[in-house]
Amino acid sequence: MVEHGDIGIAAVTAPVGALMTMAGTLDERTYHEVRDSVIKAALEEPRAVLVDVTALSVPSESAWAAFSSARWHVSTWPDVPVVLVCAHQDGRDAITRSGAARYVPVHATAQSAARSVARSVEDGVGFRRRAHCEVARNRSTLRRSRELVDEWLTQWDCREMILTASTVATIFVENVIDHTLSCPTLRLETMDGRLTVAVHDSSPHLPARREDTADSACAISGLAIVAALSRAWGVIPVPAGKVVWAVLVPENRL
Repeated sequence: MVEHGDIGIAAVTAPVGALMTMAGTLDERTYHEVRDSVIKAALEEPRAVLVDVTALSVPSESAWAAFSSARWHVSTWPDVPVVLVCAHQDGRDAITRSGAARYVPVHATAQSAARSVARSVEDGVGFRRRAHCEVARNRSTLRRSRELVDEWLTQWDCREMILTASTVATIFVENVIDHTLSCPTLRLETMDGRLTVAVHDSSPHLPARREDTADSACAISGLAIVAALSRAWGVIPVPAGKVVWAVLVPENRL
C-alpha cells in the first residue's frame, strides 16, 4: 500500500480494470492526492477504475467530490468509468447525499461493481491502437514529433489524419518546450473512429488559451488552433505534471 499523508492507497490490475483500495482520512489535506491517484489509474486506460472506500473516513461529505472531480477530468478522454465500493450503508448514503453518486456509482460489493462494469461494455470494446514516445527538449523535437505521428498513423492506415494530428502534436510539444523544463512524452491513440493526441509533461502549471490583441493584427494562440481543429481538447492534472489532449474525428482532417 502506498502512503499519501493520512491516506493509504493500494492498486492492482484485474480483468475488470484497476482495483484500488483506500484507507485513512479524506479531507482538504488529502483531497488532491485521492483525486489525482484515481486520474492516474484512469490514464492507464483500464476498462474501469473500481475504488473500495469502505475504510475511508470522510469528516465532511463534500470531500466525496474528489471522486466525481476525477471522473470529470477523464470523462471525454480516456472516458474510463469510475465506480466506488462501500460495504456499509452509512457510507453509501453519504456518497449519495453529497451528489457524487450521480457521476460515480457506488456499490456494496466489488462483485456488484464488476458486474455493472461488465454490463456497460457487454456490446464489446472497440479495437484500440496506442503508441507513445518521450522526445528530447529541443527544437529538433518538433520535426521528430511530426515524424512519429506520420509513422504511427501510416502503420495504422490513418494517413488522412496525419496533417491534423501533426499540427496538434507540434503545438502541444512546442508549448512544453517553450513553457516548461520537461521532456515531453507524445502519445497517440485511435479507437472507434476517434484519434487522440496527448502530450505529458512534468510541469503542474495548466495551459490556457491566449490571444495577443496589442496591435491590429490578432496573434492566435496555438491552443486556439487546437480548439478549431479538434472535436474536444483539455488538460488533466496528474501527480507528476499534466496531460494535454485533443480528440480528433474524420471531420477534423485537413
